[in-house]
Amino acid sequence: MRRALGIDTSNYTTSVAYYDCIAHQIRQERMLLPVKEGALGLRQSDAVFHHVQQLPMVMDRLTAGGAVCPEVIGVSVRPRPVEGSYMPCFESGRSQAEVLGSVLGVPVRTFSHQEGHIAAALWSADCIDELTDRFVAFHLSGGTTEAVLVRRKPEGGMDIEMIAGSLDLKAGQAIDRVAGMLGLGFPGGAALDRLAQQCDEPIRCKPTLKGLNCCLSGLENRCSKLIEEGREPAYVARFCFEYIAKTLLGMCEGIRAEYGELPLLFAGGVSSNSIIRRELTEGFGVRFAAPEFSCDNAAGIALLAAGVL
Repeated sequence: MRRALGIDTSNYTTSVAYYDCIAHQIRQERMLLPVKEGALGLRQSDAVFHHVQQLPMVMDRLTAGGAVCPEVIGVSVRPRPVEGSYMPCFESGRSQAEVLGSVLGVPVRTFSHQEGHIAAALWSADCIDELTDRFVAFHLSGGTTEAVLVRRKPEGGMDIEMIAGSLDLKAGQAIDRVAGMLGLGFPGGAALDRLAQQCDEPIRCKPTLKGLNCCLSGLENRCSKLIEEGREPAYVARFCFEYIAKTLLGMCEGIRAEYGELPLLFAGGVSSNSIIRRELTEGFGVRFAAPEFSCDNAAGIALLAAGVL
């Protein structure tokens, strides 16, 4: 293992992390990209611009926490580890990593954003040494709602194969759109979660599953109708998360039926929601990334670059 600096420039977070292999500790800094009030996202050109502005700031915060002496630099360069996966925002991090690598005379290792999420989840759930063979990882975010079959390589790293996902709207998109309907701003996950906690009414909903895959566009339409009917905002928020939780439960049941009793690991910002975590923990004993390692972060990228897994 080596001391490693990790960089991740996703949509919508600028993040850096440093792994100290001597202390076996990781520290990280991140900053959300600014989104105009009322907007539900950013153009990629704007995301690139803001990452370029924010990378020096988050790096200053990281170095203020202690010396950073990387022997290797890791950076996310694409959303998923498949051919054709590309988003311009990741070029911001790649260029910074390559400049730092040249100046410091250290190698630069590239990974996907999804691999970073899974690595961060393994670390924060304290199961790096436990999940050493095959397991299923869910990656739930604004741009991704997928279940992937992960095979740990003996020499380090992971092989990742997508086995299920959303056929339309992604979980994070649905949450942000419902939050927008309720005037909660963007991104709206945390505010919508707090609002949902104010409702203790029983929720009845039936998810839409097609094989192992799901469809979430109906959730947005259903929440819009609930608002038109005059239901309380807290009820609408609760309905949103209960619907997603039941959808994920159905996907887990299908995956277990087809692939057997493989361990289940959840990563990504959506998986930090309290309702989803409770439902899945009770139903399947799922392992979750800690909340601070659930949202977009560079911690997993640093761990992969260091050779921790």
